[in-house]
Parts: sequence; structure tokens; C-alpha cells
Amino acid sequence: MELIQNTPDLSAYLAADEVIDHDHPLVRAASSRLVKQAEDSYAYARLAFEFVRDTIPHSQDSGDMRVTWRASDVLERGTGICYAKAHALAALLRAEDIPTALCYQRLAHDDGDGHAVHGLVAVRFNGAWHRQDPRGNKPGVDAQFSLDGEQLAWIADPESSEVDYPVLYAEPHPAVLGALKAAPDRPYLWKTLPTAL
Repeated sequence: MELIQNTPDLSAYLAADEVIDHDHPLVRAASSRLVKQAEDSYAYARLAFEFVRDTIPHSQDSGDMRVTWRASDVLERGTGICYAKAHALAALLRAEDIPTALCYQRLAHDDGDGHAVHGLVAVRFNGAWHRQDPRGNKPGVDAQFSLDGEQLAWIADPESSEVDYPVLYAEPHPAVLGALKAAPDRPYLWKTLPTAL
């Protein structure tokens, strides 16, 4: 699949904003801790990915009812769904000048009843974009950081009307951000997740 930037301006994928607030002290502190362990930007990106994937539980898996959407809040509260975790990883990567985009899949619910949009990131290395899924591993899910072929949490199945959206967004998709901001808790969010972009 060819990934398509929604803006040709690569600097947009380094920008800080209300959501990907990599200028926030919490994000800066986390990136400073991680960068000390990395010998280069590739190693830093892998460490940041593993930090978000492994130390910030997906709120559905942990039973946490709180909804986070701003990267610094995800780090402070230590919880988030896929979108929020993608925002946190994007902030950590952009804090170290690694171009990072937000991207999405449309996946079927586990029970087969309907679909929901799933959030990922894409990092730019060696002149190409590479999708990564920091959602968090669990039985049946083994996402890994890779620049040599994707190892995402799920592979979209077109026969089940699942979709890999090719667009790389510099900012969260409005449907995603709107659902996160409007949700008082995770059960409400689960009922209002976007089903398509």
C-alpha cells in the first residue's frame, strides 16, 4: 500500500499542537530519559514505541474508565486507547525531530458486529514512511517496531470490509478527536467511536 501525506510539507509532521504537545514538560522529560538509552534515532524510535506499547496500558485491556487524548495526559495518567497512545508516541518521536504521522485502519469488532476506526502512527526513516502500532500487546496481538515490513496488531481483511486507510495525517482526524473530546468515560466512547473515516 502506498502511504499518502495529507500535506506535502514534511515539517507539519514535526509540529506541536494541542494534541501532540511535545513541547510539554512531561513529554520532554520522557523523551530525555529515552534518548539517553539510544545510540541513534532509529534506536530512540524503537525505545519510544516500546515505552508507549508496554508501559501505558490500553484502557480497554486494563479496565480504566478514563479517556485521554492529549499526549501529555496519556503520559501523566498512564492510560489511553489506541488513538491516545498513538498521540503519545507521535509526541515522543516529534520531540526528537522524527517525522511522525497519524494513520488509521477500519477493523471489525471482535464479536463481528460492526466496525471501528483503529489508530496507528507512521514514522519516516530513510525517505519512506513505516506504520507502527503502539496499541499494546495481549494474547493474539504481537505488534513490533519495524522498518522492514509491518508487524501491526491487526491486518485489515477486505472481505470483512476492513480497510487500511492510506492517508498520513499531520494532526488527528477530526472524527477521532471529536469522539475522544466528547466522551466523559470509556463506555460512552465505545458507543461513539467512528466506524469509518
